[in-house]
Amino acid sequence: MTTIWHNPKCSKSREALKLLEEIGEEIEVIKYLETAPSREEIVALLAKLGISARELMRTKEDLYKELALASVEDESLLIDALAENPKLIERPILIDGNRAIIGRLVERVIEFLA
Repeated sequence: MTTIWHNPKCSKSREALKLLEEIGEEIEVIKYLETAPSREEIVALLAKLGISARELMRTKEDLYKELALASVEDESLLIDALAENPKLIERPILIDGNRAIIGRLVERVIEFLA
């Protein structure tokens, strides 16, 4: 089963979900803005992605600037910011077992599912 952290307002997220549905993939949809992931879930996701908290952040979001996160170096504080403000999480995220990707490009989603 593939889990998708989904934001229905995001065209890239909708595109990834549509692709999953079209190929008949068994899907668990998590609308992460409605059901925010815990700090522990974010830490686990970062490990699966193999990236830092900043790489998971939407750095062009106004909220990122309002919270002055560009000057924060402490990984733990960045993870806290993601847990407290799920709007900052890049999307869509696809998770399958111990693997995960940020599926901003449809090509990445296709590669991930192959």
